[in-house]
Amino acid sequence: MLRINGVSKSYGGHELFEKVDLQMNPGERLGLVGRNGHGKSTLFRLILGEEEPDEGSIVFPRGYRTGHLAQHLNFTESTLLAEACRGLNHEDGDAYYKVEKILMGLGFTVEDFDRAPSDFSGGFQIRIELAKVLVSEPNLLLLDEPTNYLDIVSIRWLVTFLRRWKNEMILISHDREFLDSVTTHSALIHRGRLRKLQGTTEKLYAQILEEEKIHEQTRANQEKKRAQEEAFIARFRAKASKAATVQSRIKRLAKMPALEKLAHLDNLDFSFREAPFFADRIIELRDVAFGYDDTPLFQNLSLKVRAGDRIGVIGKNGKGKSTLLNVMASELKPKHGVLESHPDMKIGFFGQTNIQRLHPKMTVEQEIGEANTDLSRTAVRNICGTMMFSGDNAEKKVSVLSGGEKSRVLLGKILATPSNLLLLDEPTNHLDMESIEALLDSLQEFSGAVVIVTHSEMILKDLATKLVVFRKGGVETIDGSYEEFLEKFGWEEEGEEPAAAPSKREGKINKKELRKKRADLTTERSRVLAPLNQDILKLETQITQWEGEMKSANQGMQDASSQGDGAEAAKLGRAVKELQGKIDLAFDRLAGMQAEHDKQSKHFESLLAQLE
Repeated sequence: MLRINGVSKSYGGHELFEKVDLQMNPGERLGLVGRNGHGKSTLFRLILGEEEPDEGSIVFPRGYRTGHLAQHLNFTESTLLAEACRGLNHEDGDAYYKVEKILMGLGFTVEDFDRAPSDFSGGFQIRIELAKVLVSEPNLLLLDEPTNYLDIVSIRWLVTFLRRWKNEMILISHDREFLDSVTTHSALIHRGRLRKLQGTTEKLYAQILEEEKIHEQTRANQEKKRAQEEAFIARFRAKASKAATVQSRIKRLAKMPALEKLAHLDNLDFSFREAPFFADRIIELRDVAFGYDDTPLFQNLSLKVRAGDRIGVIGKNGKGKSTLLNVMASELKPKHGVLESHPDMKIGFFGQTNIQRLHPKMTVEQEIGEANTDLSRTAVRNICGTMMFSGDNAEKKVSVLSGGEKSRVLLGKILATPSNLLLLDEPTNHLDMESIEALLDSLQEFSGAVVIVTHSEMILKDLATKLVVFRKGGVETIDGSYEEFLEKFGWEEEGEEPAAAPSKREGKINKKELRKKRADLTTERSRVLAPLNQDILKLETQITQWEGEMKSANQGMQDASSQGDGAEAAKLGRAVKELQGKIDLAFDRLAGMQAEHDKQSKHFESLLAQLE
C-alpha cells in the first residue's frame, strides 16, 4: 500500500502543499480533486519518483507496481496489437484476449490491430498507452484526466472497467460524475493541505465548505471579542483602580488564539454578453449534408435552433460533430441542403482548432480586445480578470501560455463579443471542477441558444434539452434530455460484445486449432482491407504535409505583421485559412474512410466473435 508521510512541495517560493499525509488501503479507488495549479499532477510525479519532495517521504511495499500514462510516447512494435501486448505481465503469457477486449472498449476496431501505432492520430495514440497501462494490472493505477481523448461510448466503457478494478487507484478528473461513479474515496488538495474521506466529491466539498464557514464565523467572533478587550484595556489602563482587571484582560488577550482570515481563491466568473434577439428561430438546417468527394460525413440533417435551446451534440469521435459546428458557423459550406440564419444572429464560437488562430506575439489583453474593438480598456481588463489573467498576467504573450490558459483566452474572446448563439466544441477540457460549474451556471442563464459538443454526461444531464446524435452510421435529432435518450434508445455499441481471442478456458481445449482459424481470418481480412488502409495512410500523410505548410504560413504572417507588411500578412492569412479548410475537409474524409472501413470489417468481427 502507498503511504505519503508529511510531504511538502513548492516551486520558486510558491508552496503547493505542506506536510500532507495519505494512505491507500487495499482496494481503495481514490478520486483526487483540486483547482488547476494546486498540485494534483505534481503529487502524481512525486509518487512516480519523477520529482523529489522538499520534505517528507513516500513509501511502497516491496514489489509494489505502479502504472500510469507516460508523458512521452514510445512505440517499438510494428502493429497496434503487438504494442498493446507490451503491457501484459510475464505471468499472463499469451493472454492477448485481454488486450483485444480493452482496445475495442477504447474505440479501436479489429482492423486496427494490424496497423502501425504511429499511423494513429495523437488522441488514439494516447488510448494505446492507456490500454497498455490497463492490461498491466498494477498494484496502484494512476490516471490523470483519462477521459480527455475518449468519446462518450469509450468513457462509459471505462467507467464499467474501473468499477471492477480490484487493486488501488488514484484518479484525477474534472468530470465529477465520472469520478464519483468509479471511486470509493475522495481527496482534495485545498489551501496547501490534503483532505481524504470515504464517499463522493460532493460529500467532501460540502464538508470543507461547512468547516470554512465555521472557521470564518469563529474568526469573526474572536475578532469582535479581541476588539472589546483592546477597547477596555485602552480605556482603563491609566486608572489605578482598574489595574488588576486590566492586567487580567491583557493576559487573557495574549492567550486568545488568532485565526487567520482564509485567503480569497480566484474563480472563473463567466458572464456572456448577450446580443438582442426578438425572433423565434436563430438558425435552421434543412436536409443538410456534408462530406468529402463522394464520401458523406453526415446527410439528411434537419435542425431548428431557437432562442433558449440547449442542444447537445453527441457521438463517437470522427463522426462529424465538430464539422457540424463548423458548418453552422459558416466556416464550411454544406454539400447539400439549406442553412438559413436570422439577420440578427450573432455567433460566439469555441472550436477545437480556433486556439491555433490566436496570435503568438499578442498579449492576452490584445487578443481579447481584438474580439470587440468597441470595448474600453477597462472592460477588456475586467474580462482578463474574469478569465484569471489579472494584473501583469494580462500582459503575457500568447506564445508562453499553456493549453489551458489559451483555452481561457479563447473563452475570454467569446465573453467580449455580444452573441445570441453559442457554438461550443469541448469547452471544458482544460477547466477544473469549479470553472466547469461556473460555466454551466452562466450557460443556463444565457437567454440565447447553446449548441455544445461534449463527451461529459454530467454536462449533458445538467444542460441539454435537445440532442443531435451521431450513431448507427447516421445522424438524428432527438427532442428531450440525455437521460431520456439513454432510457429510450441507449448506445447501441454497449449492446455488442467486442470480438476477442479465445478465453483461457477454451484455449486449453483446442488452443492450436483456434489460433489457426484466427490466423486465417486475419489474413483474409488484411487482403480485403489493405487497399483502404493504403488510402487512409496517403490521406494522413497529406494532412501532415498541410499542417507543416500552415505552421510555416502562420509564422510568416506573424513576421510580416511585426515588420508592418500588411499586404504580405493578408496574403499569408488567406493561405492559412485555405490550408485550414483543406485540413478540416481531409479529416472529415478520413472519418468517412474509417466509417467505410468499419462497415467492411463487420463480417470479420462476426466470424472472430464465433471463436470466443
